[in-house]
Amino acid sequence: MADTKRNLVYGLHAIGAVIERAPERLLELWIAEPRDDARTRALTERARAVGVRVQSAGSGALDKLVGEVAHQGVVAAVRPLKAWDEHDLSAALSQIERPLLLVLDGVTDPHNLGACLRTADAAGVQAVIIPKDRAAVVDGVVRKVAAGAAEFVPVVSVTNLARVLGMLKQGGVWVVGLDGAAEQSVYQADLARPLALVLGAEGGGLRRLTRERCDFLVRIPMAGQVESLNVSVAAGVALFEARRQAAGTGKS
Repeated sequence: MADTKRNLVYGLHAIGAVIERAPERLLELWIAEPRDDARTRALTERARAVGVRVQSAGSGALDKLVGEVAHQGVVAAVRPLKAWDEHDLSAALSQIERPLLLVLDGVTDPHNLGACLRTADAAGVQAVIIPKDRAAVVDGVVRKVAAGAAEFVPVVSVTNLARVLGMLKQGGVWVVGLDGAAEQSVYQADLARPLALVLGAEGGGLRRLTRERCDFLVRIPMAGQVESLNVSVAAGVALFEARRQAAGTGKS
């Protein structure tokens, strides 16, 4: 079996997404005994159809492999997605007319990072940018929560987030931070532009230097009693508002 959690994907949706969108990355699939139902049989058939070896394993063996997580009795070894660096990001942006990027400043919870990747994929984000320090890593937990999105949304891990935000601005990308104290709401702001949406950790918010690099700040109007949203929910609200505005201009 594989010897590192970072090269494992587990859960029916996550593994199914790899088979559908990048079958060449799937190396091996383990199905827990005695699980034998329509969903696992379908997954097994799809894996074998693309030439992947499928093996049976005891549930305890899978627990030992990935830890006490909800792996649904299916675990796969994959070739890791190549991590992007700043040069990869710059090269990709030169080919995109109107980039939509998600920047996460200090999101250390892997469940939140996985949910943000799933949201980013749904919104058509071209890359997610995170700092190398004070950030969760893309491990098995992230992949499971992302339900396959972690296998396809490039994650750019950068040493100096403030410098990268400056690079984006020089390249014509507007850097917009989400802050509950901002005067302008996300619905009032003009987001139909090359955009990097920046969110801080839940509770802590944006770091000072990150906030200072933003072109402007926006907030999500809150009608109830709670003061803030989960970071992935907030990202979804803002990203899909940006998509809505872009669609209104006839571009995407």
